[in-house]
Amino acid sequence: MIQTTKFQHKKVLVLGLAKSGVAASLLLHKLGAFVTVNDAKPFDENPDAQALLKKGITVICGRHPEDLLDEGFELVVKNPGIPYTNPIVKDALSRNLPVITEIELAYLVSEAPMIGITGTNGKTTTTTLIYEMLKEGGRRPRIAGNIGTVACGVAEKATKDEVIVTELSSFQLMGIDQFRPKIAVLTNLYNAHLDYHGTFEEYAKAKFGITKNQTEEDYLIYNGDQDVVVEWARNSKATKIPFSIRGRMKDGISADETTIYWQGEPFISRDIIALPGKHNLQNILAAVAVCNIYGCDRSAMEKVLKTFSGVRHRTQFVREWKGRKIYNDSKATNCLATKVALEAFQQPIVLIAGGLDRGHSFEELRDAMKNVKAVVAMGETKHRFIEFAKSCNVKNCEIAENIEDAVEKAAKLSESGDVILLSPACASWDQYKSFEVRGDLFIEAAMKLS
Repeated sequence: MIQTTKFQHKKVLVLGLAKSGVAASLLLHKLGAFVTVNDAKPFDENPDAQALLKKGITVICGRHPEDLLDEGFELVVKNPGIPYTNPIVKDALSRNLPVITEIELAYLVSEAPMIGITGTNGKTTTTTLIYEMLKEGGRRPRIAGNIGTVACGVAEKATKDEVIVTELSSFQLMGIDQFRPKIAVLTNLYNAHLDYHGTFEEYAKAKFGITKNQTEEDYLIYNGDQDVVVEWARNSKATKIPFSIRGRMKDGISADETTIYWQGEPFISRDIIALPGKHNLQNILAAVAVCNIYGCDRSAMEKVLKTFSGVRHRTQFVREWKGRKIYNDSKATNCLATKVALEAFQQPIVLIAGGLDRGHSFEELRDAMKNVKAVVAMGETKHRFIEFAKSCNVKNCEIAENIEDAVEKAAKLSESGDVILLSPACASWDQYKSFEVRGDLFIEAAMKLS
């Protein structure tokens, strides 16, 4: 860790705990800052706050005092999920106090170079692929960020001969100042989190914060098939590497039906790739570009591509059963994600869908339903989804009471050569605590098929 004196003897407010707030508080305390933590959860119900107090860190819990900033803070480190409309955040900005997220702390203390990955979809798969390829190639990667491991905690331990592969959300990227990844990846841009950002323009601006401090010595790998991304990428000062699945290109990394090309030259055969879907091919191109720039052996990349079958709950291959291939895409909690999953397969699909009813339409799925031969629907939207499926000329439709029942019914509706796909297009909270719980139960039920 770089022993920066930037925070020594400074009064710093950490707003909001959870994993990122705890890690940021501990790191700042270690760097000599006078840290105060403010969290909405009452102290008696807040084991994180209790543990921080024992470390000598001031904690204010159960409320957000309006006069909190009168204590003379010089910096605010906020939880990424706290919006900029929060009264304390607004007050800080009106006082010209810097407001950052812990990813900025990670960058400032990291001895290891950083690779940053952002975008609307595909971040986790791309991040995981990069990590696995670099690890296979002996490049000593660490994985961090929005994928589940707090970046500043990882950066604190990383050494200069390692590399940190970091998944980044738009929320995190709004809170940066000097953050500058050696390689940045922008997978794609679609409407998302507009309740937080207000407009697509602001959302895109936040995402492209990943490259705002880059220079020509750095690299930006971006989706060359999406016009809005190409337009935003023009503003980057980094060396630009586009990726495209529209056929062989002279520049960047590209793919046709048989081959992946690097700068127009054949690089990797597509025959070896285990992960299905055009969207995943884009993720693969981005990951291969990163690892090639970073000096990873091609053989290491190929070895990972032969065996990598997906991130858990994201079009994850579960098993083959009596000629059927079973996939878990429980993370598909909206229609766009389910549309992408359906378009990944050419085989007939038995689709398990449905869940929390937010009143949203399923019309976005209509064109992608052409390979769906049967539907098993569950949850609050089960009747609406069945009605929609029938309007798409899906003849075989059944209702299931839960995920176990859905797997049994999908198995009976399927035959050899089919894909059985859980891709709900709905959140899980009507029946399950999280999409992870729903996906785990699906995997368990699928493994019990005999």
